[in-house]
Amino acid sequence: MSGIPTITVTPSAAAGAYARVDSGDQATSGGGFGGALQRALEGVVETGHQADAQAMTAIAGGGNLTEVVTAVSRAELALQSTVAIRDRVVQAYQDIMRMPI
Repeated sequence: MSGIPTITVTPSAAAGAYARVDSGDQATSGGGFGGALQRALEGVVETGHQADAQAMTAIAGGGNLTEVVTAVSRAELALQSTVAIRDRVVQAYQDIMRMPI
């Protein structure tokens, strides 16, 4: 069973990806900052599907309870991380909108 997909992004890599988004070809090829966010969200969705599959197996009478609890915990952690990142992005947007021109 695979764990939560991790994407390590250094500040310099994020800044470089953000700068490349303006070229247009990065956004369509899945590269850059938007592509990294999309891959991370797809990983969260996949983790949720794995947790659902483990739970359905346990409901059907099979599976291991420890594996079910682990899968559900991973999905919960992934969702909490996604919500925290979303909150930070919204806060950053609001901060930028409040900047004087």
